[in-house]
Amino acid sequence: MMMNVLQLQAQLARDSPEPEGNGRDDVDVLLDELEQTLDAAAIGRRSDLTQVPELGEYLKYMKPKKLAAFKGFKRAFFTFRDLYLSYHASGADAGGGPPLGHFNLKGCEVSPDISVAQGKYQIKLLVPTAEGMTDLVLKCDTELQYAKWMAACRLASRGKSMADASYQSEVDAIKNLLKMQNANGNGRHENGTGPKKQSVQLPGDFNVDEYVSGRYVRRARSKQSLQQRISDAHSNVKNLSATDAKLQYIRAWQSLPEVGTHYFVVRFRAGKKPELIGVATNRIVKINPDNGETLKTWRFAQMKKWHVNWEIRHLKVQFEDEDLEFKPLSADCKVVHEFIGGYIFMSMRNKEQSQTLDEEMFQKLTGGWQ
Repeated sequence: MMMNVLQLQAQLARDSPEPEGNGRDDVDVLLDELEQTLDAAAIGRRSDLTQVPELGEYLKYMKPKKLAAFKGFKRAFFTFRDLYLSYHASGADAGGGPPLGHFNLKGCEVSPDISVAQGKYQIKLLVPTAEGMTDLVLKCDTELQYAKWMAACRLASRGKSMADASYQSEVDAIKNLLKMQNANGNGRHENGTGPKKQSVQLPGDFNVDEYVSGRYVRRARSKQSLQQRISDAHSNVKNLSATDAKLQYIRAWQSLPEVGTHYFVVRFRAGKKPELIGVATNRIVKINPDNGETLKTWRFAQMKKWHVNWEIRHLKVQFEDEDLEFKPLSADCKVVHEFIGGYIFMSMRNKEQSQTLDEEMFQKLTGGWQ
């Protein structure tokens, strides 16, 4: 629903003038942002001399692929320090006893599983370990707790700790997204209630089919009920400019669990039937087409090289522990090759390095058939 109302707000506000910048141009604004970032980084470095940022709270957890998952969530005391997530039976045990679990989250996959209306705040982790990929689900009690732990997990997956200057901005961005998903716009209150905002009057030519996918329209009680939900939720974003609404829409899209994953039907070498794979920003996954479950993951970080046999249209990808060879059936092998090369090229770019586009490297990674 959040993305629906952001799309609506972007369209409603497109003819409205953007808010004035108090006579300050874009250069002044960017310089102020740079100054704040440098100040935050300096403060972070000074605090690092005496204290390393750390989280320590009771959370509930579950390992979905273990038999114990049938018993539901368990409660434990979790700590987060640097790039490591650990948990103990109690806070007293965390003082020096061996942990029940200890994970390095660098390179892990982090995805949200939330429903603000139901008070559900869960973090799904897929962590590379010596035994393979380990599934872990963390269950938080409040929005604030979820925002802190989700931000820490996301940064750790990118190799950054909570000492990084971007940690607080990551927390704030998550809190803003949660606030927009709340129909009341007030987060979760201690008594479970809050002042309800007044619904917004939708335009007379509003068509719900232009904002909500057909399958959700068919599952709803009626189009009128969907319109009412959109009207209620729109009150949270009605003051956003068109530009801000578009930026929030992009951030919401980027937070979706499978964002950037493209699916292909392939036949593996020596395979007798077609299989489904997904090419994501940092991995190739084999997927069960019946339920969408990930059967196996091959991460780009463990890739040595990949090669395309243009004569038989096969792709061969060499990883540290095995080779993967398949023939795309639903698309030309050139398309799969371009996705793999394009994602690897994107992973080589970051804010700390020069953003000058290396066209030669891009062509080298995505070309080869000319």
